[in-house]
Amino acid sequence: MIVTANPSGSESFFPQQLRGCVPGLEVHDSPEQRAAYAYDGTAALRAEPAAVVFPIDTAQVSGVLKFATARRIPVVTRGSGTGLSGGSVPVDGCLVLCLTKMNRIIEVDAENLTLLAEAGAVTADVAAAAAGVGLFYPPDPGSMKISTIGGNVAENSGGLRGLKYGVTRDYVMGLEVVLPDGEVMWTGNKCVKDVAGYTLRDLFIGSEGTLGIITKVLLKLIPPPAARKTMLAVYDNMENAARTVSAIIKAKIIPCTLEFLDKVTINCVEDHAGIGLPREAEALLLIESDGHPAAVEEEAAAMLAIAKANGAGEVKIAATAEEAASLAAARRTAFSALARVGPTTILEDATVPRNRLPEMVRCIQETARRHHLKIGTFGHMGDGNLHPTFLTNEKNKEEMHRVELAMKEIFARAIELGGTITGEHGVGLAKKDFLPAAVGELNVGVMRSIKAAFDPQGILNPGKIFDPLP
Repeated sequence: MIVTANPSGSESFFPQQLRGCVPGLEVHDSPEQRAAYAYDGTAALRAEPAAVVFPIDTAQVSGVLKFATARRIPVVTRGSGTGLSGGSVPVDGCLVLCLTKMNRIIEVDAENLTLLAEAGAVTADVAAAAAGVGLFYPPDPGSMKISTIGGNVAENSGGLRGLKYGVTRDYVMGLEVVLPDGEVMWTGNKCVKDVAGYTLRDLFIGSEGTLGIITKVLLKLIPPPAARKTMLAVYDNMENAARTVSAIIKAKIIPCTLEFLDKVTINCVEDHAGIGLPREAEALLLIESDGHPAAVEEEAAAMLAIAKANGAGEVKIAATAEEAASLAAARRTAFSALARVGPTTILEDATVPRNRLPEMVRCIQETARRHHLKIGTFGHMGDGNLHPTFLTNEKNKEEMHRVELAMKEIFARAIELGGTITGEHGVGLAKKDFLPAAVGELNVGVMRSIKAAFDPQGILNPGKIFDPLP
């Protein structure tokens, strides 16, 4: 059984012990610090830790885990706390291990096209360091200006360029991981090809802090694209936008960005940022092609024709890099714009095969109407990954009940269409009840076995992804 309360009965007992066991470790256990780290970016989920620690190197992380394992104290790891599925929400009485002070970019190896960073490095800083030597780190989660690379790996984050370039997993070549007993392991290397044994690295990617603590990340970099073209297609019908996406994919075109905003989101973005979007539009598609200049022109012309053929009333094409950035800002500010509308914003994450997008969009609209809820929808439509976003108030219990019913219906429909409950936010606390339906009981059982092999005492982020067995 996991200890979730102070074993001594004294509020300050285990933080005091920890200070003595790990020299130089920054430990906070004041009510203010515990309250500040009681939540992450997920609405309506919180629990107070017993203490928060800020290690500055791998040795301190190892010391913390040796201490926690010896006393069976649960440990919840976090970076900036931008997670949206409750993956870094504490459990009562746990130790929060915050890696934001391990933020060095240790090496950029231009000869091998790799970058080594500590887990707490901000993702935008990683991308900037790559760009500084003329290279490109493609994953670009919406929170990249504040989220950390270790959190991106732990959640296998996606982003606006995921359609063409993939997600974080596709760029991880190696990891330094501290296991629950404090042992430090490396998995992976700079070799492009390596098939020696199991690929243990992949087990930690997307493991949401349940198998080990990621402390360093070795990333693959690539040459940047030579040219880019950005356009914004305007629709008076949401399903026409979804059909455009399906038609582009069917035409065997893979743009780097194929993003979607519905009318609710368009108007929230306008209220917030005043970009000049058409408020009367029912939907917008942000489309971006990159690569060789000639290929970009050919691809963009083909997508323009497809958009027109599928009901786009207007297509704005950026003439300059500044105009392109302005159009992209419409999508990048979507979540923050929606979050300003109501007291509680719940950003969900459902994915379907791309030829089922029109049905999924229709399901979200009908669900919102049936439950009398305000849902703004945007997302990575080229990936089939939509973010229905509930604009609600967690203090309104009756409305929150309707939100829960609507979520269940949306996830059930996504699974029915051959999709999944999360494309990039992870399972965490918020979606673990839906996991068996999404992947099957056998898969959940195998996941439990892997968890037990790495973390036999179950101290790492307990209760996330799935509940511990009694």
